[in-house]
Amino acid sequence: MPTTDAADPVAAEAAARMPLLLVDDDAPFRQRLAMMLERRGFAVTAVAGLAEARNAVTALSAGNTPSHAVVDMRLGDGNGLDLVTELRARWPEMRIVILTGYGNLATAVSAVKAGAVDYLAKPADPEDIIGALLATGTTAEAPAEPMSADRVRWEHITRVYELCDRNVSETARRLKMHRRTLQRILAKRSPK
Repeated sequence: MPTTDAADPVAAEAAARMPLLLVDDDAPFRQRLAMMLERRGFAVTAVAGLAEARNAVTALSAGNTPSHAVVDMRLGDGNGLDLVTELRARWPEMRIVILTGYGNLATAVSAVKAGAVDYLAKPADPEDIIGALLATGTTAEAPAEPMSADRVRWEHITRVYELCDRNVSETARRLKMHRRTLQRILAKRSPK
């Protein structure tokens, strides 16, 4: 690690920043979140996918190892949980937060088992992400406004629909529901 001259406040501030790896394929969201995290004292390395993240991890290993990570669950080139497992194997003390637009209980459990300290649904508020990264307890706080049962059901149905490549017939078969019922559910707006 490079030494910093006490007379150089910019170098001292950069050395004091907490290194963080941000992996999200949504460019506008990634840029906004990186800016917010940098304002809060993180030295952010922002990348769009698994391949870029693995290259960044290799580069970071040689210097300033990240103490925190924010990883999107679904990336253009793979699943963010694979990266969480790799990061945990390399740095067991790293605090990792998983973000997803397709939240459900099964993926939340998978994220925690892989080593994430928290699991947040997109669009996540940057303050919630920062709170999860800096929380000192080992368990995440219960959300102030948890998802309703209707919202959880809708999230599950839309996730299965996406996994079936938006094929209504296949989705209805997997969910064991009538095709017309599924079409009505998908035509409605998401519940709060």
